[in-house]
Amino acid sequence: MPLFGNSFSPKKTPPRKWASLSNLHLLDRSTREVELGLEYGTPTMNLAGQSLKFENGHWVSESGGFLGDRRELQRLRKRNQQLEEENNLLRLKVDILLDMLSETTAESHFMEKELEELKQHSQRKK
Repeated sequence: MPLFGNSFSPKKTPPRKWASLSNLHLLDRSTREVELGLEYGTPTMNLAGQSLKFENGHWVSESGGFLGDRRELQRLRKRNQQLEEENNLLRLKVDILLDMLSETTAESHFMEKELEELKQHSQRKK
C-alpha cells in the first residue's frame, strides 16, 4: 500500500453515442444558416442621428457616404486650419514674451548687483 497513494479514482465516463440530440446537423448549410441565424449581415450603428454601416473595413453612412455633408466638412477643415494658425501665432507670442521676461529679469539682477557694489564702494570711502 503506497504511503501517498491516490485513494480517490473516479470511473471513466463512457463516450457519447450521439454528438448532438438536435436534427440541425443533418440539414444542409443554407437551411442551418436560416435556422440558427448565422447570416448576420453588415454591422450597423446609429451615431449622433446618422446611421452608419461597416463595409470593406470602413464605417460608411447608409445614405452613401458623407457626400451630403461635404460643405460642412469643408467648413470644419477651414475652421480647423484657422485655429491651427491662431494657435501657432499664440505660441510665437508666448515665446517672445518669455524671452522679454528673461531679458528684463537678467537686466534687473545686473542692476541690483551693480547698485550693491556702488553702495559698498561708497561706504569704504567714508
